[in-house]
Amino acid sequence: MLKNTKNRGPIRALTQRHKIAIAGVATLGAAALAFSAVPGNAQTTTAEAPAGKVAYSSEQIKDVKGSVTDQLASAGVKAEEMSAKHKAAVAAAKHRAAVAAAKHRAAEAAAKHRAHVAAEAKKKAEAERKAKEAASRSTNRIKIQPVAAKSYTNNLDGWIREALDIMKKHDIPGTYNGLYRNIMRESSGNPNAINNWDINAQNGVPSIGLLQVIKPTFDAYHVPGTAFSQYDPVANITAAANYAADRYGSIDNVNSAY
Repeated sequence: MLKNTKNRGPIRALTQRHKIAIAGVATLGAAALAFSAVPGNAQTTTAEAPAGKVAYSSEQIKDVKGSVTDQLASAGVKAEEMSAKHKAAVAAAKHRAAVAAAKHRAAEAAAKHRAHVAAEAKKKAEAERKAKEAASRSTNRIKIQPVAAKSYTNNLDGWIREALDIMKKHDIPGTYNGLYRNIMRESSGNPNAINNWDINAQNGVPSIGLLQVIKPTFDAYHVPGTAFSQYDPVANITAAANYAADRYGSIDNVNSAY
């Protein structure tokens, strides 16, 4: 019994010292843990470090999760907004390009139309100018085309017809029948006929030609454009017709010596 008691005494003493050592080590460990939990720029002492275990709240974890979720949702919304803006910008750019292309095509079409209208107007003006020039040349040819001189036969019929044309120009009345009838009575159609026996011949002014005109009467009633000879058939007829128109109104009114 005594032997066992002696053996237990030292054991109790060691146990007490161990407890003290263990308490000190625990205290030092808690201080180290508290020190490590303090930020690097913070100032503290071993005595200020809390002893015991570090506690974490489930509410804090929930808040962190909620914050992360909100951030991710916000980022998604922003991405969708950016995508929508990009699509709208691309669509607007395509629309502007389409409008510009349509305006360009319309401008080209308008320019082509104006060019076509101008070309047609130029062709029309050129055609009108050529037509006017052709008409002018045709008119000029007609104007400068010499009028063929009317020809008359060198006989009684031709002499009477030529005399009638001259009488018409000078407004001297008379007809073919009136001239022919008086010519045949006076000279039988002989332009060289001469009366050497009547009073006129006795006075030195014999009657000469187709209508037997004396020199003073021929000179007084000579028609411009005809010859100055009593023997010229046309000059003789026109002078006699001019005299008869002045005295009797017309050669048609003469039925005897006049």
